[in-house]
Amino acid sequence: MLAEGYEMLTAELNALRQERPLIVDAIEEARAHGDLSENAEYHAAKERQGQVEAQIAEIEDKVSRAQIIDPATLSGDRVIFGATVTLLDEEDKPNRYQIVGMTEADARKGRISYNSPLGKALIGRKVGEDVEVTVPSGDRFYLVDKIEFI
Repeated sequence: MLAEGYEMLTAELNALRQERPLIVDAIEEARAHGDLSENAEYHAAKERQGQVEAQIAEIEDKVSRAQIIDPATLSGDRVIFGATVTLLDEEDKPNRYQIVGMTEADARKGRISYNSPLGKALIGRKVGEDVEVTVPSGDRFYLVDKIEFI
């Protein structure tokens, strides 16, 4: 993953860890209200605790296995993870995308996952190659115009 994605994950992890004591307090407060079998606040707090713990475990796993990649240190003539690719669509309109990990993907910012249909179609392509992608709205055709590592 890119450094920015790693920082985003660690920030989310820290926020979840800070939420833990608040959830424990909410559980204790709900317990003080008496009968737990019909205590909606207690059940909601316990459910939130389970969600937070599951999210923490998932993020800790991702962070522990993460390899931080700086695209500026990469090079080559093929599309790989971290590359920024300029594509020309059927009307020769340029579209620019950076190939990133699933947690970093944000199509509005021009970041697509290597695992997305377009990401899969682009990996390994060279400048000048045609790319056909099947997406929910139909087939799309692109020409790889430029590959950058920035």
